[in-house]
Amino acid sequence: MSLLSAPAPIVVPARGLEPRPPRTAPALVAGLVLLLHAAYSLREHRRFGTTGYDLGIFGQGVRAYAELRLPASEIRTATAPPGFTGDAYPLLADHFHPVLALLGPLYRLFPYVELLLLAQAGLVALSTYVVARTAQRHLPRPGAGVAIGLAYGLCWGLQQLVAFDFHEVAFAVPLLALACRAHLDGRWVAAACWAGGLVLVKEDLGATAAVFGLLLMRHHRRAGLTLGAFAVASTVLVVCVALPAWAPDGRYGYLDQPHAYGMLDGWPTKSLTLLALLAVTAGLVLRSPLAWLLLPTLAWRLTSPNPAYWGPELHYSAVLVPIAFAALIDVLRRGVRLPPLVPLLVALLLLPGQPLARLAAPGFWQDGPRQAAARAALARVPDGALVAASNSLAPHLTDRARVYLVAEGVLDRSEPVEWIVADTRDPFPSGAVDAVLRRAEGRGWRRVHAEQGIVVLRLSERTNLFRPGSTRTR
Repeated sequence: MSLLSAPAPIVVPARGLEPRPPRTAPALVAGLVLLLHAAYSLREHRRFGTTGYDLGIFGQGVRAYAELRLPASEIRTATAPPGFTGDAYPLLADHFHPVLALLGPLYRLFPYVELLLLAQAGLVALSTYVVARTAQRHLPRPGAGVAIGLAYGLCWGLQQLVAFDFHEVAFAVPLLALACRAHLDGRWVAAACWAGGLVLVKEDLGATAAVFGLLLMRHHRRAGLTLGAFAVASTVLVVCVALPAWAPDGRYGYLDQPHAYGMLDGWPTKSLTLLALLAVTAGLVLRSPLAWLLLPTLAWRLTSPNPAYWGPELHYSAVLVPIAFAALIDVLRRGVRLPPLVPLLVALLLLPGQPLARLAAPGFWQDGPRQAAARAALARVPDGALVAASNSLAPHLTDRARVYLVAEGVLDRSEPVEWIVADTRDPFPSGAVDAVLRRAEGRGWRRVHAEQGIVVLRLSERTNLFRPGSTRTR
């Protein structure tokens, strides 16, 4: 049966008439996935593999929620629209992700940016439990839940999510897993409710929720219509009203991106994403109606002029993974003969080229001279300071200081930064670190630390801070 054909009718057993399989195996699989992803992300942060773009930005946003403020980021001002002069960029003008407010109370109790990394690993583990439990119930084969759950938890799309800092789409992963499970169970209203939560995660996921509504209409017309109408109305309201209202320039910036590529460009890279998605399900994903849920995300990514969206790296494929595995379970329960071990073997074959493989490398767990120099540099900065930090150092300061990115214009703010902490090898923004350091030292900033390419400058009392139109000095 193909994606375009009508699915065979599925008779869902009445709940309570058959014994449920024990939850121990899915819980153990989810626990293992949590351990692996948490260990990787925390160690990557410890060895300065995370960045201000994006862990630092989200850390500042969650900190604002914890302080009962709207989410805003000083780091994000480095790439704000022309003319923006505020101290912190409103993050709800960038993307619509109010779901992040759920982390505010936790951050208030544990005010460390590592909380975001642990939360992301926990959300992936939760979705792993849901997928493993779904396979366990719908595939009456020994070990099916364990095999499918492990294949899911080790899937390249989720590894790429955890490997690149923190992102709001981590919340969409368990929501999609729960919505697809409810759909496979025949609980149509529950499926609509879980899918409706996607509109609070990111503005583009409203399209996925709308397609889910179309699928539900074949089984529960009212639930499908309600979800579809809610998703469409919410998306239009967010993109056309809410995001422009919060944006300093009054527009949603992602509708017009400054890239010169067209739809026909980049297909060698785009094909890798599609092939990787097909590989983890042995090509069976297209044989389930649930595969329609993949189209909204794939459509905006593959037609975007921004090449960052095309490939299998970064976090953009994470929302595709729970859909693909739910579709796989749907096909297997219809009688397609594929051993559940096959998706796991594919995941293991791809593992050597994926982030989690680094957990087995001894060098990943060892600090070098540069890490020691970076920690010594960060220790120079007092709590509560106003700091300009380079991209790899910024997320290590956002919990205890006001942090801007070392970028063009950072020395010309109305409220001058007091410290500069920079890794001279940071490539982003291109050429910014060297330019800012030269300019600061030309103005009389005092170098108080320099080791292994890590530099700390402090604003001297004698530093000349005169700027056009300002009489401020220090």
